[in-house]
Amino acid sequence: QVRLVESGGGLAQPGGSLRLSCAASGIIFSRNTMGWYRQAPGKQRELVATIPSSGSTNYADSVKGRFTISRDNAKNTVFLQLNNLRPEDTAVYYCNANRWDLGTDYWGQGTQVTVSS
Repeated sequence: QVRLVESGGGLAQPGGSLRLSCAASGIIFSRNTMGWYRQAPGKQRELVATIPSSGSTNYADSVKGRFTISRDNAKNTVFLQLNNLRPEDTAVYYCNANRWDLGTDYWGQGTQVTVSS
């Protein structure tokens, strides 16, 4: 059974920081492209950042220079460091595991990030 479990969300002030984690099980983690997506109320889910098993990371323009995605293959965990948070970063953040070669795509349950003073 595949499980992606996010943690680390919460309330932050504008300019503050949070660190999200996603622990994966039931997949060969090192072979998956891992990603973070977010969905704000009334909006479609959007890409935040992805990190392949090897190679360069990819970020949405809106978070470049503020967010950093990383992964620890030994711990089957992907992270998202959120710095200099803005109110428009408020959303539910979802972890994703993708293998295009197998056509598999898995999602976590999401973690709420709220940026407000």
